[in-house]
Amino acid sequence: MNNILKKHFGYMPDGREVSTYSMKNANGMKVKITDFGGTIMQIKVPDKDGRFTDVVCGYSCLEDYMNASGYQGALIGRVGNRICKGKFSLDGKEYSLYSNNGENSLHGGKVGFSHKLWRATPIDGDEPQLLLEYTSPDMEEGYPGTLSVKVTYTLTADNALSIRYEAETDKKTIVNLTNHTYFNLGGFASGSIESHNLWMDSDSYTPTDAGLIPTGEIKSVEGTPFDFRIEKLIGKDIDADDPDLRYGKGYDINFNFTGGETKEPVHRATLYDPESGREMYVITNQPGVQVYTGNMMNGPYRFKGGYPQNPRHAVALETQKMPDSVNHPDFTNVILDVGEKYDYTTIYKFGVRK
Repeated sequence: MNNILKKHFGYMPDGREVSTYSMKNANGMKVKITDFGGTIMQIKVPDKDGRFTDVVCGYSCLEDYMNASGYQGALIGRVGNRICKGKFSLDGKEYSLYSNNGENSLHGGKVGFSHKLWRATPIDGDEPQLLLEYTSPDMEEGYPGTLSVKVTYTLTADNALSIRYEAETDKKTIVNLTNHTYFNLGGFASGSIESHNLWMDSDSYTPTDAGLIPTGEIKSVEGTPFDFRIEKLIGKDIDADDPDLRYGKGYDINFNFTGGETKEPVHRATLYDPESGREMYVITNQPGVQVYTGNMMNGPYRFKGGYPQNPRHAVALETQKMPDSVNHPDFTNVILDVGEKYDYTTIYKFGVRK
């Protein structure tokens, strides 16, 4: 077997080596991941004519991944999304985090999991795997407890990329892991995501304030621009007169899946590009997803091949528990206690619509 190939990618500032791991399956699908941030750099899948294209945004060099904003393709933790004013309480004790998004903490703080070097173990086979491990020390970024994290990427025989997240702690803490890959099924350099269709099994969402912090309300999607229960163009309502669309300059909101989290992963969303024929199923046991249509994607760092970043040219579908859950008793539970195991799986399955 030689379905997973390791290559040198660069060095961390402290001299540690960073590598990439390229996986392929029998169908010709290819996935490239780096141990810096556990970042998905490339996913190549066929269109309706059998042509393979890279459908995720990303950079050519390590330095750009280190310095650019946007969390392109990265693993996110300890806690994905925003925490209001970077503060939360557990058992009566208040904890303070680094505020890196206005007055709020976003995606793990100053140096989250997205910018850590993970310990990588490639596992060859017909369905190659990359096991990534990271131990987050007690009070790293202000979070209590030593958190042991494992993330397993598996490229399956049926053209899916499975991501299993596992974590355990030695002290009560909070955890909400996700992945921040930006998808464009026409190819990352093919233009606006507004021409893609999206379906989601989501009956509610969490409205936010101007800082994109949930207000505490859980609102029905019925009669709103956030109703994707019948497949529709992403661009259809993206500029509707709605405060949550104005705050995010497009979609940047948490959707709750109907019925909440499940024991086993369930098909919860479908992204479809009519032009290429490609579609992607999102299969997960998480209770929700942050849909972000790349509204702020305009940084100075160019993507692979020198392609410029442009707003709304890709969409992130970040499976998760509700943002700022620790500060809302009625929201999903992000607390992980000693002896408990955090264990969720999200699968991005690719195909061509017949």
